Amino acid sequence: MDDQPPDYELADRMALTTAAQVRAIGHPLRTTILQLLHERAASVTELATALGRPKSTVAHHVQVLAGTGLLQVVRTRKVRAIEERFYGRTARLFHVAPEPAAGGEAMPRDFNDFAVAAHESATAYEQGELWGFIRHARISPDQASAFWSRMAELVDEFDRLPRSGAVSYGFAVGIYPTDHPTLPTPEDEREPER
Repeated sequence: MDDQPPDYELADRMALTTAAQVRAIGHPLRTTILQLLHERAASVTELATALGRPKSTVAHHVQVLAGTGLLQVVRTRKVRAIEERFYGRTARLFHVAPEPAAGGEAMPRDFNDFAVAAHESATAYEQGELWGFIRHARISPDQASAFWSRMAELVDEFDRLPRSGAVSYGFAVGIYPTDHPTLPTPEDEREPER
């Protein structure tokens, strides 16, 4: 393996096409487990230690993620005659791409990453350690899509950084339509009235 995390093979992207998969990533603890596994494969014991949660709780959430195809066992080892499993993500990036449901089951929404980032960043903001920007621009849907593709490349670069240092940094990006006020089109650019 190279020095880029994680320490196991995985696909670059995976489309989440079922309601169960989207529900699986919609739980904050499961999202944190997935984020931890960006660094390296881990056992339930290691995950429970990192999360400060009981092993039984973490094992349940790992099984939900594995059952929906988001985690897999990437290696095992014997520990006192018991096989310890190390779990890894099945892809670096999961994206929601629902297929029409035959049974009419509605696809649940993913959680709001910005709500999570706002909560996580509060302490950094209070300590003067938050780097952030918000900007607004009137652009076309095609321009927004192209810009999102560029941001996704930056997220991928961030995910692949070798892990070092004592501090974990959050990185939140997004693009979304708003009702932010806009200036009217200047008179010299308006369509002539007919």
